Amino acid sequence: MKILVTGTAGFIGFHLAKKLLERGDQVVGLDNINDYYDVNLKYGRLHELGIEKEAIKENTLTVSTKYPKHKFVKLDLADREGMEKLFKEEKFDAVMHLAAQAGVRYSLENPHAYIDSNIVGFMNILEGCRHNEVKNLSYASSSSVYGLNQSQPFKTTDKTEHQVSLYAATKKSNEMMAHTYSHLYGIQTTGLRFFTVYGPWGRPDMAPMLFTDAILNDRPIKVFNNGEMSRDFTYVDDIVDGVIKIIDNPAQPNENWDPRDPEISTSSAPYRLYNIGNNAPLPLMEFIETIEETLGKKAEKIFMPMQDGDVVSTYADVRGLMQDFGYKPDTKLADGITKFLKWYKDFFTYSQ
Repeated sequence: MKILVTGTAGFIGFHLAKKLLERGDQVVGLDNINDYYDVNLKYGRLHELGIEKEAIKENTLTVSTKYPKHKFVKLDLADREGMEKLFKEEKFDAVMHLAAQAGVRYSLENPHAYIDSNIVGFMNILEGCRHNEVKNLSYASSSSVYGLNQSQPFKTTDKTEHQVSLYAATKKSNEMMAHTYSHLYGIQTTGLRFFTVYGPWGRPDMAPMLFTDAILNDRPIKVFNNGEMSRDFTYVDDIVDGVIKIIDNPAQPNENWDPRDPEISTSSAPYRLYNIGNNAPLPLMEFIETIEETLGKKAEKIFMPMQDGDVVSTYADVRGLMQDFGYKPDTKLADGITKFLKWYKDFFTYSQ
């Protein structure tokens, strides 16, 4: 299968591309390598995929030196002509769209970046599929779409009209845009509402990296909402296993869907929504303690109030993925943190 994976310089996209290549798929990776966070980390991920920084040229496919079936293009999702050309020339069997302007808090500072990447960019993905007979489209949504909803665990049947960040609003918009194209053009679309993902090659703006960097360098860590928070932390390998199940099983119409009592996560069109997480929320303080124990070093903590746009708790009801595909995350937190910290020390050459 020839698969376009967007966001391969990113955390999940990198891991997914590597796993698909190792099982024999053709993968075309796409990323604009923006400077939202340290681009050296992004180039490091690409290097692991056999894409060397010196060989990358804008809007030009680069062939991997490590995986014969892998090519990469540096391209902005909002580049309409560039995206049209890519879809027309490469003739994909499937698309897994992970690229996006990420970050809840950053959307308060730079809202236009979210519209350009997450709305205009997603429109170009949908149009690329529509005009090039790509029927199998999966894409990243987010647990952030649950917004003000406090009913736990979050279910894909819950209403999601009350967003608390522009980032979340763009992801909710993606879900509605995808349904429209499923209904009008028969594109099989599956949206994955990701919960908190951690592991090697993770993002430096997320808690595991922020905490680890601060502890190892004797800086205090900021603990929001005075530590009264919990997250459905999921190890990246477990996430990737679930994503691949979705790619291999494109959405089908729900023959029992009732328009008089519409179920939100399915449709008479080939459209599905799933939560993808660990189904086991963990208190933030316990997560910090696991990092401390694994490092053998205590963190100095600064307790702070809740941040705008953030939520107190995330908890994924993943029964849909479990029932349909047998999805079951099985990486224990201590094991996942150990693997993450080993990678961190190796990549940043920390040796104290």
